[in-house]
Amino acid sequence: MAGIWSFTGRNRILHFTWFAFFLTFVIWFNFAPFATAVKTEMGLSEAQMRTLAICNVALTIPARIIVGMVLDRFGPRITYSCLLVYAALPCFAFAMAQNFEQLVYSRLALSVVGCGFVIGIRMVAEWFPSSEIGLAEGVYGGWGNFGSSAAAFTLPAIAAATTFMAAGQLNWRFAIAVTGVVAACYGVIYFLNVSDTPPGKVYQRPPSSAGMEVTTKRDFWFMLLMNIPLVAALGVIAWRLNRVKFIDANTFSVVCIFLVALYAFQAYNAYKANKPLMTDKKKYEADDRYRFSQVANLELSYVACFGSELAVVSMLPSFFERGYGLPAALAGAVASTYAFMNIPARPGGGWISDKVGSRKWALVATLGGTGIGYLIFSSLGQGVPLPVVVAATMLASFFVMAAEGATFGIVPLIKSRVTGQIAGNVGAYGNVGAVIYLTIYSLLPAGAASDRTFFNMLGVVALMVAFVNAFFLKEPTGSHDDEPVEAVSDTMISAMPEDRYRP
Repeated sequence: MAGIWSFTGRNRILHFTWFAFFLTFVIWFNFAPFATAVKTEMGLSEAQMRTLAICNVALTIPARIIVGMVLDRFGPRITYSCLLVYAALPCFAFAMAQNFEQLVYSRLALSVVGCGFVIGIRMVAEWFPSSEIGLAEGVYGGWGNFGSSAAAFTLPAIAAATTFMAAGQLNWRFAIAVTGVVAACYGVIYFLNVSDTPPGKVYQRPPSSAGMEVTTKRDFWFMLLMNIPLVAALGVIAWRLNRVKFIDANTFSVVCIFLVALYAFQAYNAYKANKPLMTDKKKYEADDRYRFSQVANLELSYVACFGSELAVVSMLPSFFERGYGLPAALAGAVASTYAFMNIPARPGGGWISDKVGSRKWALVATLGGTGIGYLIFSSLGQGVPLPVVVAATMLASFFVMAAEGATFGIVPLIKSRVTGQIAGNVGAYGNVGAVIYLTIYSLLPAGAASDRTFFNMLGVVALMVAFVNAFFLKEPTGSHDDEPVEAVSDTMISAMPEDRYRP
């Protein structure tokens, strides 16, 4: 992937796309730097704050599924542009919120923005050959994920610099509103500067976008089984909202009935998308089949790596305060080293997947490292020198982000025409993991001992998933082939509009 630092050809598309993802992560995590200020200003309890953290990942689960379908139908250019413009609305709503209820509604709406990751996965897959897909997707994901750290560094500075607009108080409302304005403007820029595919390449669409296409009857039932946690996680969120009295018992019951109906609707759409297969009117040839078990293994992998990242980012500063006695500012700085590792580690995981000759074992090794890293990290306590704490943090996060890169080094190679939906399902499972982890964490008593129990749980889950993948994940065929996707010049890109919407 020579010329990664250049801004020409397919690298130009990569840079435009990772920055789009970067902005969605800035927005997704624009609340974290101001958690203490919002808690104080709104008079919120610790239970309410933990509920907001769960709401921040809630609707990302269905959004990733839906956007995967939209993406496969309409293409990443339009889909990403619309999402970025949409992001401005909940940013403004959150910035103007005056009570806990308004914070919850606007945070739920903001959680939709977390689905942006799925869109770029397909865009990058359209532009890069299989032999380079791991590194390209790793750059996209890792540099984009750094948006969470960028939010922590830049937004407090903006809020502090504009205190004169808020009677001398930290102007967190203005800072959050600014992120929405920037995203909307970039949505227009993105639309005008990218194309779904290189010139001459046809954008492949599945026969139906109502549900994911599978290629055997057994896989159809397996898919329905794996869809249950995607809906169940929403039920967990509703239960949590009931626990903090945001919704009453009757409303919770209505939500549960709605979620059962939602699952039934999803199952019906999946059947409709696969009706020719299920009614024996269509039989896939061997070279046109894929195993849904591959998707299921990658979904579990993303629970272990990205699910844990989302959960850890939301609580790591307070963990360092309680567990190591660090002052708030220093705790935040140390915690930022965790997200910082996205820049080298996620592309590194993709690069390893490209180069070692086995994408399966690259994923298993990085998941195993994730588990061991969390267990080592949880074993440290007060009295440990700060450099050792920082090193342990970066070691654990390196393997977490490398596992994410290795996971999406495989996703685009399963079945190209449903890459958006596969990426949506795998990505959604990351959020399922975050909801489960954060819910369990919210039930633990506040304290350093509970924090270490939490990290031990993350480590054990990662090791279990590594074991499952070692036995059941299959090496994707042709995963290191060089496809005819040559470097594209700016002149060729300027001629792309006529190719954008080929049927």
